[in-house]
Amino acid sequence: MVLQRSIKTQFGVLTVTEETGAITRLSWGNVLKQDSSDLLEEAVRQLAGFDTGTLTEFTLPLRVEGSDFLVAVCDAIFAIPFGDTRTYGDIAKDLNAPAQAVGQACGQNPIPVIIPCHRVMGAKGLTGYSGAGGVETKIALLRHEGAAGLLI
Repeated sequence: MVLQRSIKTQFGVLTVTEETGAITRLSWGNVLKQDSSDLLEEAVRQLAGFDTGTLTEFTLPLRVEGSDFLVAVCDAIFAIPFGDTRTYGDIAKDLNAPAQAVGQACGQNPIPVIIPCHRVMGAKGLTGYSGAGGVETKIALLRHEGAAGLLI
C-alpha cells in the first residue's frame, strides 16, 4: 500500500511517500488525499524540524528502489553530515566508479532532502539540482545548512 502526506516548507510543499514501512520517495507538490500512519507522521515531524533548523539528521527507515549502484550512491550521500559537502569525484573514488555515473545516480535520488543530494557538488563548485526550483533550491538548502560559504 502506498501512503502519502504533504508538508509546506520554506523549500516548497514536499510530499513524502511510504510503502510497506519505509519512506520510498520525496517529491515537490501537494497530494489531494493526505494519508496518515505513524511513519508518515514521524517523517512530517522530522521534515518540519529540518525546515526550522532544529533537526540536522533524519532517522527514518528509507528504501531506495533501483540498481545496486543507485543504492550505493544514495547511501554515500546519506552519510554526508548536515552543513558539509562532498564532490561527485569524492563519492566516485569511494565507490570505484566514474564521477559522471555518480552524478547521474545523484540525479535519480528518489528521496531528496532526506537523502541530501544537495550536498553533492561538482569539482568546480555548484552544479544542478533535480528537485523543484533546480539550482535555486539547492542553494537555499545549502544556505539553510550553513554551507553557503562554499557558494561565495
